[in-house]
Amino acid sequence: MRQKLGKKWAAFLLTLPESGMGYQRIDLFFADGSMLHDIVAYNAEEIEIPSQYSNKEITKIQIHKNKPSSQM
Repeated sequence: MRQKLGKKWAAFLLTLPESGMGYQRIDLFFADGSMLHDIVAYNAEEIEIPSQYSNKEITKIQIHKNKPSSQM
């Protein structure tokens, strides 16, 4: 489900680099200790998350970092 971010988090995302035109790939951390990785934030104002996370308090957002793939 798409959810609008609060003003605090929208302003914070504006300080971070984009992953592509108009979006950021982010990791979300919640007050209850749960996390979501590689979530898309659209235009620093909306996120696409599972509905069971929609009422949880976000405590931290960071840009998602790809793990390096192993070399053969």
